[in-house]
Amino acid sequence: MRMLVSLVAAAWFAAGSNAVAQQATIDWSMNATIIEACSCPMFCQCYFNPKPAGQPGAHAGAATEHFCKFNNAFRVNTGHYGATKLDGAKFWVAGDLGDDFSDGEMKWGVLTFDPSVTKEQRAGIQAVLGGLYPVKWTKFSVAPDGKMDWTFDKDKAHALLNGGKTAEVALTRFPGNTDDPIVIHNLKYWGAPRNDGFVLMPNTVEAWHEGTDPFEFKGSNGFMITFDIASKDVGPAKAVK
Repeated sequence: MRMLVSLVAAAWFAAGSNAVAQQATIDWSMNATIIEACSCPMFCQCYFNPKPAGQPGAHAGAATEHFCKFNNAFRVNTGHYGATKLDGAKFWVAGDLGDDFSDGEMKWGVLTFDPSVTKEQRAGIQAVLGGLYPVKWTKFSVAPDGKMDWTFDKDKAHALLNGGKTAEVALTRFPGNTDDPIVIHNLKYWGAPRNDGFVLMPNTVEAWHEGTDPFEFKGSNGFMITFDIASKDVGPAKAVK
């Protein structure tokens, strides 16, 4: 999940003006790691262009389609929302950026929490996501809870939602000059002002099995990234219109 942040104008999450005003006064921060993959070829061109890569049409002779269908599996390393600790919380964001996001509007997204995430943590995570991904969505929803499995080492990463029945991301390190991961530094990740680099790991599968737009891709873009963001880094949240 990705884009040129300067193009966007409004935040993800708002439950009315009172909630937005309250969020603006609460101090928060998050350091989290994402196992991330999308349908674009490696490396996702959406970090450098406002239009996703072209994909063959669904049928022979069909026109080329442009989309970036993604799965982002999060695990919070450290964080807080007011007095609420966010450490260890796991959640999943899947969706599609659409065919052209130069106007700052994405096609659809779905947020899923692991059942262990508390009500207070959910409010904090939504506030953080509004700063991390400051975009408009044509359609956005919060799905029923789903159990998340999330593991990685320097060679592989694997995330499952509901045992893979709902979603899955599996990444494998691409060989470099040494056994160390290939890392892109000094590239901005959405609204986060700090990250430790994009650890390039093409996917062996990235799949979403729910809703009206299920998808599955193999061998396309994938990476891991640890980002850091705080309320002082972003402006007040705005309601989605």
